[in-house]
Amino acid sequence: MSAEHPIVAITGAMESGSVSVITALERIFYRERVKASYIDGSAFRRYDRTTMREAVREAKAQGKTLGHFGPEGNHLEKLESLFFEYAATGGGLYRHYLHTATQARKFGQEVGTFTPWERMDADSDLLLYRGLHGAAVADDIDLSQYPDLSIGIAPNANLEWMAKIQHEVHNRGVPLEDAKEGLLKRLDDYVHHITPQFMRTHINFQLIPLVDTSDPFGAEAVPVADECYLVIHFVDKFWPNFVPLLADIPGSFMSRRNTMVVPSSKMLMAIELVLMPIIHSLIDHSRQLRGITDVPEDRGAGVLGLVE
Repeated sequence: MSAEHPIVAITGAMESGSVSVITALERIFYRERVKASYIDGSAFRRYDRTTMREAVREAKAQGKTLGHFGPEGNHLEKLESLFFEYAATGGGLYRHYLHTATQARKFGQEVGTFTPWERMDADSDLLLYRGLHGAAVADDIDLSQYPDLSIGIAPNANLEWMAKIQHEVHNRGVPLEDAKEGLLKRLDDYVHHITPQFMRTHINFQLIPLVDTSDPFGAEAVPVADECYLVIHFVDKFWPNFVPLLADIPGSFMSRRNTMVVPSSKMLMAIELVLMPIIHSLIDHSRQLRGITDVPEDRGAGVLGLVE
């Protein structure tokens, strides 16, 4: 953790709601004139798309499994080096993983490849990480010690599986049985390397469906946000004043002393209200330590390095 160069880490899959958290943070950054350097966890995968297929085949031949959930498929040591260096100096090495054709065209490369490593803009106020390992612990690597604010986008298992299955089948043309097999192969890494992180995060956001998801492999449509409630869990250090929050968010209530439940229609509002005072405090303290007393009105606030 570093008061001078704060790190915010979002841990969780895209399907679980991290897009809403990113949107809320972008709004907060705009209001607070925060320039954030964005790091996509996919950039720290060990293999590009083509090499990964070959590595998976080799692992299977040896009776092993290999995926992006476990440490074997990632450069967690490089991610830890980035967190360590940013906390100390406000800089570090990063790259992009090119998921889409649009991203690939921008860099003149193939889809599923990495851009070269480069140094990030040294003028940022905050490092924003989004990926699967923001609070990971593996052997002597402990990524959970670095973020000043660690946000978990905690999955609802059946909801997560439904979204994954339908993405694989409808968007990528993967046969249903192959998609099921892929989920089962990743389950061990999921249980041992992904879910334990949500016990180390500071605030967890979890979408809970209000419709039947008992068969995630069936043909039912994935529940949309309006068919879910948002559950927000806080560790003691980040407990807010719940009274004004409950008053400001219609339909919200407390299910436990450290847990709020919010209607999905108020999800973005709730995330902003929860995160705004935390980000304000982190940035205000950071600027004081760095001797920044006046932020120019034309400062380019927002998220840097976010590849469209």
